[in-house]
Amino acid sequence: LPSVVVVDRHLLAVSMALFCLLHNTTDVHARPANMSSLKDKNNPTSKEENEILPPDHLNGMKLEMDGHINKDFHQEVFLGKEMEEFEEDSEPRRNRNKLIDIFSKVDFNKDKSVSAKEMQRWIVEKTEEHFQEAVRENKMSFHAVDPDGDGHVTWDEYRVKFLASKGFNKKEMADKMKNSEELKVDEETQEVLESLKDRWFQADNPPADQLLNEEEFLSFLHPEHSKGMLKYMVKEIVRDLDQDSDKKLTLSEFISLPMGTVENQQAQDIDDDWVRERKKEFEEVIDGNHDGIVTMEELQEYMDPMNEYNALNEAKQMIAVADENQNHNLELEEILKYSEYFTGSKLMDYARNVHEEF
Repeated sequence: LPSVVVVDRHLLAVSMALFCLLHNTTDVHARPANMSSLKDKNNPTSKEENEILPPDHLNGMKLEMDGHINKDFHQEVFLGKEMEEFEEDSEPRRNRNKLIDIFSKVDFNKDKSVSAKEMQRWIVEKTEEHFQEAVRENKMSFHAVDPDGDGHVTWDEYRVKFLASKGFNKKEMADKMKNSEELKVDEETQEVLESLKDRWFQADNPPADQLLNEEEFLSFLHPEHSKGMLKYMVKEIVRDLDQDSDKKLTLSEFISLPMGTVENQQAQDIDDDWVRERKKEFEEVIDGNHDGIVTMEELQEYMDPMNEYNALNEAKQMIAVADENQNHNLELEEILKYSEYFTGSKLMDYARNVHEEF
């Protein structure tokens, strides 16, 4: 079946070209950035659609739905539900105080130092917070697509809601479905529908009844909540990157998504950074046995947000970034100095004399 990822990439290429033209920059077809970062948060027409569409970005997941590396992953698993507060509050002193408070919570044994085990425990806790937030949001989304309130949603009920969010006439679409008439939609919308339909039936747990209850709808929107759907997500990512159709990924396949062409030095630098980041992630993290090949099993293990072994590895990596005294732990001054890595906020000016206040 056609992939929604392909559609998203095409749209992104068009958007990038328009952006370059509107801002009088050199025309560049570079590799696409994180899809979630390009969404117009002020677009009033996108709210309803976002409620019922599987999101491109999943909090606490290492890869996006389209196979991009989640650039906010470290912040998401360190801040949990408090991430929005750091985004919205730009006052450095208040952010510093929040970070000091977080440090005191991560420091479980109160020895003024954070070990890998303590950071692992914290990462698992923050990931669980993202899970619970997804559950709460799913309740609202499910209510939006379950108009008769019977606790089950048919594929046609969902299709009507989706097409209405895209500007199609809701009654007209519902009548056509009821009468088994052909839906006259554009090619792009049809491709998205076909991909969503495949995902819909994957989320329909045995015995398959072509209806989704609230729990199954959660798996449809958030594959990280279901082992089966996580496996399906991995399969989709591999399919889109796998150039020789062997259901495995080589380094060259992983770093060649997609093959953009660049026409100036700035774009080339972006392109090189993108390749460098993916190469490092492939070789040091995803390829567990370092044989140069990533299998679906390896990618699924890497993607599993509740894998405690992954959480420990992530904790060690986070500590290594800021561990200036090389004691394999983090002190408060180190976290404050590298605050941008953990929170997205620069707080270096506030790293002095912190012990007096802590």
